[in-house]
Amino acid sequence: MKFANKIISALVFSALALTLTANTFSQTKTVPASASTTSRTVLFDLDELRPGMKGVARTVFSGSEPQEFNLEILGLLAGFSGPRQSTIIARLSGPNVARTGVFAGMSGSPVFIDNKLVGAIAYSFPFAKEPICGITPIKQMIDIFEQGSEKPKSTEARAVSFTALASTDWKLTLPKQPVASTALVAPVATNSPMASLMGQTIQPIATPVVFSGISQETLNLFSAQLTQSGLLPVSGVGGAAPITPLESFDDNTLTPGTSVSVELARGDYSMAAAGSVTYRDGPKIYAFGHPFLSLGGAEMPMTESSVVTVIPNAYNSFKLAVPGRMVGAITQDRATGIFGGLGHAAKMIPVKLTLHTSRGQTEQFNYEIVNDEYLTPLLLSITVFNSIAARERSVGEATISIDGSINVKGQPSIAVQRRFSTANASLLAAGAVATPVGALLSSGFDNVDINGVTLEITSREVKNTANLERISLDRTEVSRGENVEIQAYVRTDSGKQFVERIPVQIPADATSGQLVIMVGDGATLQEASSAKVFVPRDLSQLVEAINHTKKNDRLYLRLLRPAPGVIIGSNELPNLPPSMVATLNNERSSGGYTALTLSQVYERELPPADFVISGQQVITVTVK
Repeated sequence: MKFANKIISALVFSALALTLTANTFSQTKTVPASASTTSRTVLFDLDELRPGMKGVARTVFSGSEPQEFNLEILGLLAGFSGPRQSTIIARLSGPNVARTGVFAGMSGSPVFIDNKLVGAIAYSFPFAKEPICGITPIKQMIDIFEQGSEKPKSTEARAVSFTALASTDWKLTLPKQPVASTALVAPVATNSPMASLMGQTIQPIATPVVFSGISQETLNLFSAQLTQSGLLPVSGVGGAAPITPLESFDDNTLTPGTSVSVELARGDYSMAAAGSVTYRDGPKIYAFGHPFLSLGGAEMPMTESSVVTVIPNAYNSFKLAVPGRMVGAITQDRATGIFGGLGHAAKMIPVKLTLHTSRGQTEQFNYEIVNDEYLTPLLLSITVFNSIAARERSVGEATISIDGSINVKGQPSIAVQRRFSTANASLLAAGAVATPVGALLSSGFDNVDINGVTLEITSREVKNTANLERISLDRTEVSRGENVEIQAYVRTDSGKQFVERIPVQIPADATSGQLVIMVGDGATLQEASSAKVFVPRDLSQLVEAINHTKKNDRLYLRLLRPAPGVIIGSNELPNLPPSMVATLNNERSSGGYTALTLSQVYERELPPADFVISGQQVITVTVK
């Protein structure tokens, strides 16, 4: 009897197990995050790959749970995307991919054959009629990041241009992706019978960057630089990412197939690039399968994310993702993907911007941006311009004043004081903030640690400019130690003329002869300066040079005299004795200095006027 009861119990247990198994197989479309633990992941050997093999891939189409879809291996492209590298070509199938095709944000979606991880979906064919993709083998992703993760230390400082420091025409120099759109056929001439084949290209899947708080006008202004680097700007969709601390992780955090976001900015402005996790090995995260920006060593926050939906698009479908908890940081961005670690917080640069509008309102913006040589100046330009354009008019003339500071650890605060009165004042103001930050981060010094940027911006919807027409003196002969007065005649755009009286003291030790008095705006004098480029010896000298850059909205007075002098690096050595000049200018050496015929006696910055004054005038006096 007991034996019979044991048999009945065993049959009941077997039936229950079969029922549970059947229920499990009936729900194969959605894969819970906990279904893929890193300890059980087996890597597929590329030598075993054959055309016709069937497999599955995982990605998130909506929500936060990855869903499976099918694929078939078509072949292998040896040598693509680099030497001793290969890319697997596969055809995807399933209801979701039939609707979306290979979409932006699918980058990194893991591919499995016989429960072994093959690699990451990373490449697509534009305008393809079928969802055919390129897959980066997982071993290539792992190998490139095992070769060392430390960012190389700089050994030499880089040259700094005084003209560039004073410029507001900041140019974006994002690094291009090493794997750009690659033709499978040779380029052909225009009107050639083979021109129709020019569409046969394979390229990295675009990385959608969701911009929250950024207007479409701002995005249009900067989208060219973003798209050239393989980014797909998406504006007006996605939730903002708050400034939150690093949170804990567990076995269910960022498992293969889940959506991951790389944050570029968070707070009142949010910018995040979305992709998929390919492989997790303990705290190590591998994703994307192709470069993000190919920055090499990087430091950017890594967050969980949820997908609102995938937008089907005839040219390039894309994923709308909302950043979630910050659980780690991206530390490398290379040819076969991005690599990061859980439990590590990225260093961000806090920005506090206060805008005083022309209508008497005050707006405050608080956000953080990544600390990167290429991205930080770009993100500052985008956010500063957008802060002004979102509250003030973007068409027509305006006057924008900036009074701010850049705080660098261990260094004096860098003052940012500029004023622009023109039709593109907002854009010039954004460039004026980006330029010194870009100079710091690209200087080559390892100890550049920007702790924050604080900006006070005042906007008026009027133009206040004037031109320095002429200057005059009350007499042409002066004595040592005497005070004279210069009258500067300034005319506004409306035709009104103003006279500004500038006192000048003749030095008590001035030699007899002529003195040259020069009055001009900061931008003009900086452009005409003999000191063009110098290599700072340390960060302190660079900070000092930035702080001594002439301001564009005010006049400067320079007193000079005919005397030999030289400029060596950033230092002007006036009034040199003839023997010293002869030593520098000998037959055994050449270069290393710039000769001066006029030596500067002193220079004085004049208080800013109501108008942004431009122009330069020169007059001479005789010292008795």
